[in-house]
Amino acid sequence: MLTNCKILVAKTAGFCFGVDRAIKMVYNELNNREKKVVTLGPIIHNKSVVSDLEKHGVFAVDSPEDAEGCVAVIRSHGVSRSAYMRLCDVGAQIVDATCPFVSRIHNICLERSQMGYTMLIAGNKDHPEVIGIKGHCEGKSYVFSDGKELEEILNSLPGDEKIAVVSQTTFNKALWDELKSRVTDKFSDAVIYDTICNATAKRQNEAKNLAKTVDIMLIVGDRHSSNTLKLKEVCSRYCKTYLVEDNKELYDLDRPDAKFIGISAGASTPAYIIKEVERTMSEILNNEENFNFEEAVEQSFKKIYIGAKLTGTVTAVNKSEALVDIGVKSTGIIPASEITDDVSKKPEDVLSVGDTVDVIVLKTNDQDGIITLSKKKVDAMVGFEIVKNAAADGTVLTGTVIKVVKGGVLVSTNGISIFIPAGLTGIPKSESLDKLLKTEVNFKVIDVDERRNRAVGSVRAVIKEKMEKARAAFFESAEAGQVRKGIVKSITDYGAFVDLGGVDGLVRKPDITWKRIKHPSDVLSVGDEVEVTIKDIDADNGKISLVMKKDEDNPWNIFNRNYGVGQEVKVTIVSITSFGAFARIIEGVDGLIHISQIANKRVENVADYFEIGDEVNVKITDIDTEQNRVSLSVRALLPEEPAKEEEEPEQESAVVYSTDDEHPENEEVVEASEETVVGEDAAEAEPKDEAQVTEEATEAE
Repeated sequence: MLTNCKILVAKTAGFCFGVDRAIKMVYNELNNREKKVVTLGPIIHNKSVVSDLEKHGVFAVDSPEDAEGCVAVIRSHGVSRSAYMRLCDVGAQIVDATCPFVSRIHNICLERSQMGYTMLIAGNKDHPEVIGIKGHCEGKSYVFSDGKELEEILNSLPGDEKIAVVSQTTFNKALWDELKSRVTDKFSDAVIYDTICNATAKRQNEAKNLAKTVDIMLIVGDRHSSNTLKLKEVCSRYCKTYLVEDNKELYDLDRPDAKFIGISAGASTPAYIIKEVERTMSEILNNEENFNFEEAVEQSFKKIYIGAKLTGTVTAVNKSEALVDIGVKSTGIIPASEITDDVSKKPEDVLSVGDTVDVIVLKTNDQDGIITLSKKKVDAMVGFEIVKNAAADGTVLTGTVIKVVKGGVLVSTNGISIFIPAGLTGIPKSESLDKLLKTEVNFKVIDVDERRNRAVGSVRAVIKEKMEKARAAFFESAEAGQVRKGIVKSITDYGAFVDLGGVDGLVRKPDITWKRIKHPSDVLSVGDEVEVTIKDIDADNGKISLVMKKDEDNPWNIFNRNYGVGQEVKVTIVSITSFGAFARIIEGVDGLIHISQIANKRVENVADYFEIGDEVNVKITDIDTEQNRVSLSVRALLPEEPAKEEEEPEQESAVVYSTDDEHPENEEVVEASEETVVGEDAAEAEPKDEAQVTEEATEAE
């Protein structure tokens, strides 16, 4: 015998909105009856209710043809489209008591199947609700009740099939969550609608949690009721569970000792039956528990009106909407368009099951039992206050560019859209604003229109402020000789501008590299990260001179450390003139092989001996470290030939040019002496003076 046992009754036990609505519609027809009233099938799966209606002359009929000339009430489970047409054909007056949540599934199936989708329906194929749902599909449709049946269907479909999935309103919530993920695993683009009735899902979840804490669960309801059977199935996983249709069955139960007994009921179970079960159980246990079921139901209703601000809990999220429990029998729906104004985000990016969300009522529909809600309007109200405050105190806000519009872009921040004119985006006129789409930007609010709830922002204001701060910080700490890193911002004929972090400095062409270059772009590109040394700072005018080339890379320092007079080296011919050839010793250091130092005999044409690119062995004959000049000789490595008597000895001369100067016209002759003229008129030819040799060298170079 059970003693000291406590009874706990689930708060959501009993009639759901759809059932309550359907029964009231039948009784309303009795009050206004001019014709015989029938129901197309039992109005709900509950013998007690059906029996009471029969006492009032309302009987259930099996087919539309049996409703000829009558007022035909379509039960909460709904019927197929063909059944509607058959009722019209026999002249029945139709009163549609289909549960609004079932009607919603009908509309989804009709719309998607007309778009070419194959419909998958989770539920019991023999249940009247599922039969009615399938009867609203115009194309292919399949019903599955478990994972095995679903896999068979999925394996039979081609990989490119367009799939949409719905469920019976009373389907097992836990099983539904498992099965719909299997669909998306194979068909990632499948459109899935969470159509389990909010009241059903809530009832199942509450019953499950109650079953976890008690020793025995009593599920009150008709044995033909799908949602009642689902409740028993859910609770049976956690404790001993009995299904009873009324209080009379309690006496026949096997009742082991228990400290806690839980009671829940299907959506088609009247409140008085639940109360009778509770009272009878209390009498059996000699344990009177106080529970006012009517009061509990009354407390579940809230004052709902358009514009009301409510707080709810997200119960389901899909691609098109989010379902929200707002504590009433009706189900709250937030369409995808009312979740966020950020078009780059999907509903599931913003909301998750279990989230607490503030919403505003946009529309109520007592007939359908659906309340349309908006999250983004609440966000906008809060967000606009944030924007107003930001405008007043100059706070920098962060947002995402969601759209390019005429004259600028729209940025989403704190649930509202801010307009930023093109000229204030920080993007040059020559570039497209499309590059900002879906990017995050920082901006300041520069204007607010409270009357129209609009605001204007500026990205450029943030950039300007950042640059001014960076500029001030730079000039406070920067000194000549400091080494900094920067990014090449632009390139000109005379040098490159480098961004040092909000401050630009100029590296002139001669200060870029020790190598000879024709243009700065030969070695630099916009966007390159470079290391520079501050050469000079003009704080008054905001000018900064920079140097990229480093002293340790000076080729003359390298040359002077590694080479000396008298050393034999291999060089590369880089240019040919009338008075000799220039040869590269190392990168950045060239020496001159004067025409007189090419061979042991007179040389009339240097090109007869050398071509550009030739590698030759030479001897370093002179190094001028002050002027960075080098004289080279091939002849010094050759054996001397006896001089002819009629020939006068030649005077050697060497012309050497500094290679660190970028302008050939500024190159100087190191040394020039009389040049021997070879040929028949040699005796008559006058020696060239130093200026002539210099001029020739310049022209040749």
